[in-house]
Amino acid sequence: MKLPKYIEPDFTEKRFVDAPDAVLMPAPVDKAAPTGFHATSIFPEYFKIEGKWILAEDSRMDSVPVYENGKIYIREFRNIKKGDLVVIGRTEDCEEGIYVHVNCFEKEEAAKTNAFAFRQNRSRETGFSRDYAELIELLKHEKENGGYVVWVMGPACSFDAKARDCFASLIDNGYVQALLAGNALATHDLEGGYLGTALGTDIKTQEQGFNAHYNHLDTINRINTHGSIPKFIEEEGIKDGIIHACVKNDVPFVLNGSIRDDGPLPEVYEHTYEGQDTIRSHIRKATTVIGLATVLHTIAAGNMTPTYRKLEDGTIRPLYFYMVDTSEFAANKLGDRGSLSAEGIVTNVQDFMNNVCSGLGLLK
Repeated sequence: MKLPKYIEPDFTEKRFVDAPDAVLMPAPVDKAAPTGFHATSIFPEYFKIEGKWILAEDSRMDSVPVYENGKIYIREFRNIKKGDLVVIGRTEDCEEGIYVHVNCFEKEEAAKTNAFAFRQNRSRETGFSRDYAELIELLKHEKENGGYVVWVMGPACSFDAKARDCFASLIDNGYVQALLAGNALATHDLEGGYLGTALGTDIKTQEQGFNAHYNHLDTINRINTHGSIPKFIEEEGIKDGIIHACVKNDVPFVLNGSIRDDGPLPEVYEHTYEGQDTIRSHIRKATTVIGLATVLHTIAAGNMTPTYRKLEDGTIRPLYFYMVDTSEFAANKLGDRGSLSAEGIVTNVQDFMNNVCSGLGLLK
């Protein structure tokens, strides 16, 4: 697979040469920017400082550019400190020393089409065979070239034994560099390894057992008794599952809490912003992000994810984002929230896992 080449702006063009320097104003207090601050997008953005155009190397939408030590840093409001030099201006085409670089990657020449055509949106009627083929090639490319693939998972990913095994094999074979989830995914996945159920339903037969609605609570209680997930896995002899594979392969998993949580498990971040910072520590390294059956968690990750990634060697490459859900609304929701580059796949996670693992040759 060949990634699209990044097209750097031609800074010899008149609009760049004639552009003024960006205006910098100090933040008046902690956690607040000056009036008229510039808010960032998902695209690469350049700022003219002392006659030189500087790229914000790491970005996220709805944050603030701060100039410090010759670089542009993108900070959330809560991380702004009094006196930080914040970029002022709300235009995007050099008028105020700010340039938002939208069409920045080479595109294949589009086939000639009619103005009127059927089935142009992503829906349950869309054929996704090409999407799967491209995703499988992308995952192979990421593994071979040191990419960083972040998966965002909802609890439905643990409800089926085969899907659970498929994802564990993705972890075992190096296609997962980080997992973002909530208390529920980890609880029900570990419940599957401990008691063979997820929310009391057998993950192989899909049958309910007597009093099985206690199973996830018994699992949480047992994990908390051991004091940590790795200790629980070791002491209780858990031998399969998503979280087991993460622990076995030293793949980081970030579990964020919500007001719905029971328990929660010891590793769950109970403070929202500590959890957000930890998520962002992985999104900052991500080259591909894949969200599975979790709308709010995927939107949260999507709001931190730009369209590009600057690698250590200085190369700028696309950052790919997929949203997988049975609901057309959910699969396309990220585009409504500003993550315009996200690709939606409308299917259930069991079929998605089966198709991806089959394409990678991982099915047992």
